[in-house]
Amino acid sequence: MKTAMSVGNITLKKCGVRFSPPALVVYYTENETGKLHRRLMPVRMLTEESESKPVADELYSNPRHGHYLKQIPCWQLQKMISLIQNRMRGLNLDASLEVTNKEFSINAEEDLNKLDDETLQKKKAVMEESFEKHQKKPGDADFQYEVEVKFDLPKIEQNDWDSD
Repeated sequence: MKTAMSVGNITLKKCGVRFSPPALVVYYTENETGKLHRRLMPVRMLTEESESKPVADELYSNPRHGHYLKQIPCWQLQKMISLIQNRMRGLNLDASLEVTNKEFSINAEEDLNKLDDETLQKKKAVMEESFEKHQKKPGDADFQYEVEVKFDLPKIEQNDWDSD
């Protein structure tokens, strides 16, 4: 995560992972002082076979660390957890990044009906985030009300059974 997000009296700057021992690293500034801080959040309950959603939920509900993670989308936290897990399975950094990016990206040719529920929820979260990021809202500089677009319709073939 590279963009700054304000949470209460702190502004998140960056978020990343540490592989050994597994931990999340968050950089933030205090709004009152402007001082930059680094917070290390160990991910002790993580195994190679853990599902990323319950681990992310556990981190969000943690009284010591949850405050710092509130503005990080759940899918992004799951992506970082998945990256740590792939390294625990023995993949090198490049392979781990490739597997994780494939898991958390949308392919227009992919049939989402064939995915398991957990993977489908990850894909839906990524699509929702992308939609909200690109959505034009009233008050935006390039917002237009009632945009009409004309599409070229392909010529429809006539069939004998279709005429009455």
